[in-house]
Amino acid sequence: MKKLLTLAVFTLAMASVYAGGYRVSLQGQRALAMGHTGVAVVNSAELAFFNPAGLVYLENKLNVSVGGFGVFSDVTYQNTEFGTSSQTDSPVGTPLYLYASYKVTDWFTAGLAVYTPYGSTVEWPTDWSGSHLVNRIDLQAIYIQPLASFKINDILSIGGGPIYVTGAVEFNRNINRTLTDEQGVRSNVTIEDSGVSEWGYSVSAMFTPTEKLRVGFNYRSEIILDSTEGTATFSNFPNSPAVPANGDQGFSASLPLPAELTVGVSYEFCDKFTFAFDYNRAFWDVYNNLDIQFEDGNESLNPRNYENANIWRFGLQYDATEKITLRGGYYFDESPVQEGYFAPETPRNDSHGFTGGLSFQVTPSLAIDASFLYVRFEEVDASYDFYQEDGQNVPFEGTYKSSAFSPGLGVTYKL
Repeated sequence: MKKLLTLAVFTLAMASVYAGGYRVSLQGQRALAMGHTGVAVVNSAELAFFNPAGLVYLENKLNVSVGGFGVFSDVTYQNTEFGTSSQTDSPVGTPLYLYASYKVTDWFTAGLAVYTPYGSTVEWPTDWSGSHLVNRIDLQAIYIQPLASFKINDILSIGGGPIYVTGAVEFNRNINRTLTDEQGVRSNVTIEDSGVSEWGYSVSAMFTPTEKLRVGFNYRSEIILDSTEGTATFSNFPNSPAVPANGDQGFSASLPLPAELTVGVSYEFCDKFTFAFDYNRAFWDVYNNLDIQFEDGNESLNPRNYENANIWRFGLQYDATEKITLRGGYYFDESPVQEGYFAPETPRNDSHGFTGGLSFQVTPSLAIDASFLYVRFEEVDASYDFYQEDGQNVPFEGTYKSSAFSPGLGVTYKL
């Protein structure tokens, strides 16, 4: 039983940390306001994330975009059969970004991107009905990417660069549905790891067949995070050889962040309007299982069975005046989680995103950018079928309702 409990807790914890449910699609005010389109839109240094090949088309020698968001989210769980319900009480998330580019020559631009595509906290009430799966998870990750953008000719440019990823995670759950110590306090485990780092890359291209039409392409590589120095702290366990002892144990695991491909177009019309469409494909099928090596020599192979997922994004920009630009957009985001694998640490079903925002040109060099995002996740009746107690599968099922609201503010500087 001791080994089974240990294997189960690590499997669920590490799956939750790196699953698609915690991807934060908030990488720029102007792009987000246009439905998070950007692979074919040339309007700021946000191109450092969306399509580095486009940086060479920015007119100014120096371009900087910096900003952040507040993420207000909630998830409600209900099981009418057993009359149970719970709601998350998660703190406000604050993803940030910083992009910069410098035009070295007419055909070469250097850039830098710093952003947080993973970084969120989900917190359920203490000892809720799903506490054997998760109580709390806090994930932080920072991407740092030096970039180069080259203009090949009047209609083609290419770009890209290496990506350095570093992050940390804290995860807590009860060990099962009933176990307590001698004082009746639920037995639980907290998993922590920090300084997990790895390298990846991105490559991109932009085609400009006419002055009004652009076509963009961006590929971000799969990144394998090797966790080798994590620690699990077991607390409030009874004094029994049948369960883990209170204290720490190490582990190691290799975890894939999937490759992503984005293609899109933008078209300027009627002098003041720009329409943009992006299609994004995340290759989650690389996440078939999770292999975990324990300090005591045990190994666990755990199926995850994620599937590839698509996002369709639409955006519109309107140059209302010389100082004010208005934007709006919409996207539909598929979940990579398949039937039977829906767990409360990744409450991530298909979603609809509604966005808007504006830019105000304070001076010829400085603009203030604002955006908002409202995400409505489709209500879903789902279950997690792979939790085990005493060698038997014990499904955890119910109805999930989720939503999120994220206002953002940033500045764009050009010189």
